[in-house]
Amino acid sequence: MLAFRHKVRIETERMTLRLPQHGDWKAWALLRADSAGFLVPWESSWTEDHLTQKTFTNRVYWAARAERHGTALPLVLVRREDQALLGAITLDNIRRGPSQSGTLGYWIGEAYARQGYMKEAIQGVVHYAFNVMDLSRIEAACLSENAPSRGILEKCGFKYEGVAQSYLQIAGRWRNHVLYASLRTDRRGRTDVGSLS
Repeated sequence: MLAFRHKVRIETERMTLRLPQHGDWKAWALLRADSAGFLVPWESSWTEDHLTQKTFTNRVYWAARAERHGTALPLVLVRREDQALLGAITLDNIRRGPSQSGTLGYWIGEAYARQGYMKEAIQGVVHYAFNVMDLSRIEAACLSENAPSRGILEKCGFKYEGVAQSYLQIAGRWRNHVLYASLRTDRRGRTDVGSLS
């Protein structure tokens, strides 16, 4: 079993963001299954074994290794008042040296959407990335038609930077994504995205 160098915990107003644990599997699988229709249009295709305990166990081991090696920070969102697992957020593809950057990805269960939880989580991770990990740039990408995701990034101070052609496979097709970034010292001001298709 992997030994944790330290346990990353990010405390927000209502949640604790922490590495996934083996005991999270049932809550995670149930939340993903219940939210499948809500999540699938925006994510890479789920494999046949996506919700199995074995797949989740592999994810727990990967999360511990990635955090220990400094290549990713994969966290689950746990509401403190009742310990409900609400979703997940990952700062991935962490680059050091001259780049000092990472890429943000996230999802939330349908029952917990539009209640400010993801905004809280993004703000917590960005603060941690800039002030504890000493990163300089956090990037994020989403489908142009994913208005809720774009809105949450903009509310968290991310600025629109452009379009990446064939960025990720979603539902088996290569799809263009809009790119956003948050900089530790951002002097760019507000960006006007306009309508994109």
